[in-house]
Amino acid sequence: MFRLTFTRVIAVALCVCATTAQADRLSDIKARSKLVCATLTGAEPLAFQNPATREYVGFDVDTCKSLAKHLHVELEHRPISVEARIPELALGRVDVVAASLGYTKERAEQIAFSDIYYQLPLKIIVASNSPIKTFADLAGKKIAANKGSTSELNARNKLAGSEVVTYQDGTMAFLALAQGKVQAYAISQAPGARLLHESSGKFRFLDESLVYEPTGLGVKKGESELLDAVNKALRDMESSGELDALWRKWFGPDTKLKIVREKKLTPLSAF
Repeated sequence: MFRLTFTRVIAVALCVCATTAQADRLSDIKARSKLVCATLTGAEPLAFQNPATREYVGFDVDTCKSLAKHLHVELEHRPISVEARIPELALGRVDVVAASLGYTKERAEQIAFSDIYYQLPLKIIVASNSPIKTFADLAGKKIAANKGSTSELNARNKLAGSEVVTYQDGTMAFLALAQGKVQAYAISQAPGARLLHESSGKFRFLDESLVYEPTGLGVKKGESELLDAVNKALRDMESSGELDALWRKWFGPDTKLKIVREKKLTPLSAF
């Protein structure tokens, strides 16, 4: 009996040690001298392929580069889809996700969020000649949204009288609007502003916003040291003006979006 109990104690201790080792991802990153940071692939200006070089560029890509620099390691950029963001983190296949990851309480039960490094409203796009003027006019209408996005979630919650139709990516969702398969498209302001710019006046935003979305970086739950290091890097980037510079580069007055960064880095505890 004593021998069996002692064996079980040792087994539990070994499991605890293994769990502790697995939960020190920051040490793993330092040991391999590489940060695996995932972004979306076709979400200009957050992350998209430069047509000339085929290299991934954008605000989130630059954020990943800066984060790796602050951690004193190299960057391995990993393209990711909207629906794969949380599973890839949970499975430990990526270290950090910087992919338009809007904070929600439901998501925070599955992954850890960094402090909020930017906030943008979620908007509704309609055709410029559409009779739809307000959210009330969307009753009984079809609204496109990216599958698994906070745009989908908030459209379902706030526009209960409408039918939300999901698509695998923004290109397909916008095409559905252009072809008249849906009457509106729920999307974050930044990629939405790019679509409006490129449509030469064929589409417009409704004045109302679904919500002002707080966006953070995603880290696997239980990785407190990595999360602390990510937050410190973000604070340093904010205090040095680096985040503002990245914002001006991809969203600012010299870009086609011309979006002001109204809200600075905000502690997650504020939400």
